[in-house]
Amino acid sequence: MLRGAAIVLALVAAARGMWSPCGLSMLSTITPLAEKLRGHSFSVTATWFTLGSVVGGASLGSLCALGAVVVHALGLGTMFMLWVSGLVALVAVLTDGHVRGIRLPVIPRQVNEQWVDRYRPIVYAAGFGWQIGAGFTTYVMTAANYLLVAIAVSSGSPIAAFALCLLFGTARGAGILLSSRVTSPTQLLAVHAWLDDHEQASEQCCLAAESLVLIVGAGAVFGLVGALAALVVGAGTMLHLRRSRKVEDHDLVRA
Repeated sequence: MLRGAAIVLALVAAARGMWSPCGLSMLSTITPLAEKLRGHSFSVTATWFTLGSVVGGASLGSLCALGAVVVHALGLGTMFMLWVSGLVALVAVLTDGHVRGIRLPVIPRQVNEQWVDRYRPIVYAAGFGWQIGAGFTTYVMTAANYLLVAIAVSSGSPIAAFALCLLFGTARGAGILLSSRVTSPTQLLAVHAWLDDHEQASEQCCLAAESLVLIVGAGAVFGLVGALAALVVGAGTMLHLRRSRKVEDHDLVRA
């Protein structure tokens, strides 16, 4: 069950990346409208971007696969994976739930948008894609990224670790399709308006995916009691996040 939860986590974490400064920048920089003005083909540029993100995911996967080899060589079994995944999932839930005092590194690094004016699509699109797909070379929007690596390494399976990260990178690159119909400034504004409307939902989805990993891990280690306790933690943290966002929205309206 943990591997199934990890797949869900990889997809949700990848989608959450669209709300990062880099993700938003890519959805504005690589569009049919922008590429036409540059004299380039959007389909070609988007293909290079997607391929770059696949390679980025593969790069992350290769590092995680090496870690998995070490875990396997040490003879650490399934119980080790469950404990590590469960503990990191707990930290991830508390982090993304904005519980005070719990934080993981954000890595506030933006891609270099000057590449667009200096290089051809094969360079800037593939380069941007690799940075996005690698997961940790630009802004990290969710602790799910760290949890994904923890699951991949602690699995002790190089193939599973590589495949999980490859899925993550590929899914992040596929996000560029959201701008595939942007042929006017109005449509670009509509895309970003949609993202604004669904940002809180993306946060909740990440928190739900992390909670799922926590429930699976706690259930496997401690049985039904552990799963129920993890469920309470996950549900409580989601409510806490929702309430804190409502307070922030209310303060913005008053301001």
